[in-house]
Amino acid sequence: MFDSVAQNYDRTNDLLSFGQDRIWRRAVKKTIEPFAAKSILDLAAGTGSSSAVFVKPGVRVVAGDFSEGMLAVGRKRHPQIDFVFADATALPFSDNEFDVVTISFGLRNVVDPQLAIREMLRVLTPGGHIVICEFSHLALPVIGPLYRFYLSRILPALSRIGSKTPEAYSYLAESIAAWPNQKALATWLETAGFKSVGFRNLSLGVVAIHVGQKSVN
Repeated sequence: MFDSVAQNYDRTNDLLSFGQDRIWRRAVKKTIEPFAAKSILDLAAGTGSSSAVFVKPGVRVVAGDFSEGMLAVGRKRHPQIDFVFADATALPFSDNEFDVVTISFGLRNVVDPQLAIREMLRVLTPGGHIVICEFSHLALPVIGPLYRFYLSRILPALSRIGSKTPEAYSYLAESIAAWPNQKALATWLETAGFKSVGFRNLSLGVVAIHVGQKSVN
């Protein structure tokens, strides 16, 4: 599915989110900056637009994705980034390899997200951080009907305009509705073994950024 939308994926995301995806990516960058990471693994990186913001001298950036089509587009657009085929439930990396592991809008698409979280913990250095940016649940339920109307009616119409394969986006509303809320995802991180787990809402809870730290022991 993602192979089929790779070429126009970033443009379609801009359209469907009314440009909010750029704001969310900047929020992830600001979350990671204080960690002073020397190595960053960006999972579900797609074409690398989420990874490119981490590129700077002295920082190793690896973009991992399960779609070869996305990786092919990314390698052409961002030759300075190392693109690697990566199954989030069986990462092709060593233990304790990265200072930060981040995933934006991809954990929801993993067949076993809790296994993926444990894999991210494995490849983190002691004291390293996980940063998850994912669609979540509205902090103001009163606007829920309007949001559901957008997901069920407006989003499909916009995807027909922005994508040559709009059917690839038909799963989006169902996957967002089925995804656990902020507190449930925080519990998943704690259960996996992460410490200092927390989250903050963006865009009234349409999206949430979760953070956790791997124990130094």
